[in-house]
Formats: sequence, structure tokens, C-alpha cells
Amino acid sequence: MTEWGVALIAAGSALLASLISGFFARSAGRRQASAMLETVRITVEQQRQERALAARRATYLRFLDAAETVLLARRAGGGTAEDRAALQRAMGAVQLEGPAASEAGALLEALRQQRGPDELERARFAFITAAREGLRAAEGRPD
Repeated sequence: MTEWGVALIAAGSALLASLISGFFARSAGRRQASAMLETVRITVEQQRQERALAARRATYLRFLDAAETVLLARRAGGGTAEDRAALQRAMGAVQLEGPAASEAGALLEALRQQRGPDELERARFAFITAAREGLRAAEGRPD
């Protein structure tokens, strides 16, 4: 075999090896990029769920705080229209959230009708229980 023949075989082998390794590198790069995109998608979805859960939790706390403000004001023999308006706004936010809305409505109704302390406490406890269940369901926890 001549020098030219050896050189052509070596060049052809190098070119073929380069093409094969390039193909596998490209394939591996695509898999890596796909895995990275999936990781980013999952992370973004988890963050969205966490923000929604935090907003729901804040809504429930705002309603509970407003209800307790009205209740304490009533026990002290007063209460302002501003407190009742804050309670009504908080109720609207709970209704938008969905879960625990009926229990929040029962607590609001018990406050409006000036029910006794035991009945108010039962309504408050029912709301808290429903809110916890709604938050657990949103988190995907069974208990």
C-alpha cells in the first residue's frame, strides 16, 4: 500500500469516527436538554402550587382574623362598620377560593345572628377544620 492509500484510510477513519462521536454527542445533548427542560417545568409548577397554597392560607387567616375581630368587638359591647366590612371582604375572598366557603358562611351567619359562644365556637372550629382539609388536599397530602 502506498503512502497515499494509508493517508486516505487514516483520514477516512478519522472522519467516520468524528461523525459517529458527533452523532452520539448530539443525541446526548438533546437528552440532557430535554431533562433540563422537564426539571425546569416541574420546578415552575411546584412554585406555582406553593404560591397558590400560600394565597389560600392567607385568605383563610384573613377571614378568621376578621371574624375574631368582630366577635371580640361584639363581646366588648361595640364593633364598627369597618370591622364588619372587612369581614365581608374576607368572606368574598374565601368564596373565591372554593373550599371551606360553606363553613365560612356558617360562621358569618352565626356572627350576624349573634349566636351563643358555644355555637360560635362550633362554627369557628368547623371552618378551621374545613380550611385545613382544603389546604391538605391542595398540598396533595391525604391526612
